Amino acid sequence: MKIYVDCNAITNGDGSREHPYKRIGQAATAALPGDEVIVAAGIYREDVNPINAGTEADRIVYRSEEPLKAVITGADTVNNWEHYDGDVWRVKIDNAYFGAHNPYTTLVWGDWLNQGTPAHTGDVFLDGKSFYEQDSLEKVLRPEYYDGSWDREYTLHTWYTCQDEKSDSTLIYANFQGVDPNKANTEITVRPHCFWPVSEHVNYITLSGFTVRQAATQWAPPTALQEGMIGPHWSKGWVIEDCEIYESKCSGISLGKYRQQNNDNKWSKIKYKDGAQTQRDCSFIAQLDGWSKETIGSHIVRNCDIHDCGQTGIVGNLGCVFSVIENNHIHHINNKRNLAGAEIGGIKLHAAIDVIIRNNHIHDCVRGIWLDWQTQGTRISSNLFHDNCLARDYLLKPENKEGLGLGEDVFIEIAHGPALFDNNIFLSERAVKIPTQGVAFVHNLFYGSLTAVGRGVKNGTSKYDSTRYTPIHKPHSTDITGVMSILHGDVRFYNNVFIQPKVRDGLLEICKDDKDGEWDDANFIAGTVSYSGYMREETWKSYFEGYCGEGDADGRDKYYMPLPVWTGGNVFFNGAKPCDIEDDCTVDTTHDIHVALKCEDGKYSVESDYMQYLPQAKLIETDTLGMAFEPEERFENPDGTDIVFDVDYNGQKRDGKVIAGPFI
Repeated sequence: MKIYVDCNAITNGDGSREHPYKRIGQAATAALPGDEVIVAAGIYREDVNPINAGTEADRIVYRSEEPLKAVITGADTVNNWEHYDGDVWRVKIDNAYFGAHNPYTTLVWGDWLNQGTPAHTGDVFLDGKSFYEQDSLEKVLRPEYYDGSWDREYTLHTWYTCQDEKSDSTLIYANFQGVDPNKANTEITVRPHCFWPVSEHVNYITLSGFTVRQAATQWAPPTALQEGMIGPHWSKGWVIEDCEIYESKCSGISLGKYRQQNNDNKWSKIKYKDGAQTQRDCSFIAQLDGWSKETIGSHIVRNCDIHDCGQTGIVGNLGCVFSVIENNHIHHINNKRNLAGAEIGGIKLHAAIDVIIRNNHIHDCVRGIWLDWQTQGTRISSNLFHDNCLARDYLLKPENKEGLGLGEDVFIEIAHGPALFDNNIFLSERAVKIPTQGVAFVHNLFYGSLTAVGRGVKNGTSKYDSTRYTPIHKPHSTDITGVMSILHGDVRFYNNVFIQPKVRDGLLEICKDDKDGEWDDANFIAGTVSYSGYMREETWKSYFEGYCGEGDADGRDKYYMPLPVWTGGNVFFNGAKPCDIEDDCTVDTTHDIHVALKCEDGKYSVESDYMQYLPQAKLIETDTLGMAFEPEERFENPDGTDIVFDVDYNGQKRDGKVIAGPFI
């Protein structure tokens, strides 16, 4: 059955074409498996709560009748501002207006949030663009530029909120920089989500073709509920496609985490257990509570434009398993730099088990993708990354270093693999941050460095051991088979092209203090050189010949030493350097290679002359790569079949022409 919704209908109807509902929420109450909810163009100021689940055979589909013309927003228009002083205006809103959730009394809060100045989940918008919250009225009356933002000029648009307890009202003061807010498109966020089921297991929902914007979402660490403007909550089989998603306070899309009893933001609430332990607890509790391939995950996010969110474009812990994220444009995430913490990126996933991330364009984020803990069976393929970094040069001042952190295209942290990166284009100065093991890189283009090799697996203690033991899963399953520390190594590099870029002097300067740190190594030399000192497989195996393991304490060290590294067919240009065990490679010291990213009619392409200097290479397949050490799982498809790397970045077959890099 087709159910129709039109916010511009004269009267509220029964959902028929002739008499549509006025609100999507009404259709969400009525829709049953196999139904399609068709939403007319217009602005829907709702927090849609899908009540009923679809089935695998009969999904419930919510579709914008015209692509992107149906807008679901968590914001309301405000046009009763009173002039206060200069460019500052004030509005007073009865707290009853917000119902059970007031974004102007709710602080952004949770585990791994490193927030200096408190921030509320609410926001003020002028023409759809959010202002910068301040912690005093004085800073709104006399705003100063904030160098932390990527859009420094707009940072004078400030706001402040407080409570009028006498009238039980919220007061908001905002500096509109000369604009009369009552004559402009002025909005404030009032709802925590836009399309989000209150109940768990609302399965097999499709959301197609909507614009979704401006929700007062909460901080989304892996140990909390992980809210997004859109999300399945704790469900299976959602499809989110062809949508534009922007201006979430924290996360745009959440692929799922549930609020675990006695373990929700436990680190922040109780503090006696380290966050690493509470995160480990999450996985075991989830398994006891029914987390499995049969019940959770298998979502698809495709063809979406996701941008200008404060924390992440896509987030997920546990609920992201077996999902596909493809053909999305993810950009300008955390550019305001009004939120700071360890859970920020274009995509931030924990427990990415058998997740496929392919054909995405990810750029201008402080970090492109962050795969954290339990990345196993995940494939990152044919993505374009660029300008995922520490913003612009004015941020490279020493006085602005604290709290900014460093960015890269991909950060893969303390996981056992297998994680497979093939046919990707990494164009940021820091390509991959890799304090992990069980990874394979095949046919990628690196125009940046590998960082944090051999680092980042402890929790920063100075006196006691703080090794982070992370779960290992049965292949292609959520079942946990054990936990283990990260030994490092267990990495493969085949048929990659490494080109050394010019690195900004300012970036080198602010990174110099990280050179000997636990969390980073400040490396900006492209190539596999960071793996110098690691063993080949045959050397590593020789330590175990004739060894029985009993009565030899020194001999047992071999079980905890770094694992071997495999290489072959890699090519190095412009001073990029191979590691010391790499024999089957080409180091070109003759040619000065040019690399440029071009955009024409919205389509991006990479221009470079390196391809004319590439030798013939060998075809790589699953058997070449072997198994990730701890899970003893091959680098294979989620269904257990082999992968043959005979298709390039553009989908063209490598028929008889195998060369390094993502193109043929």
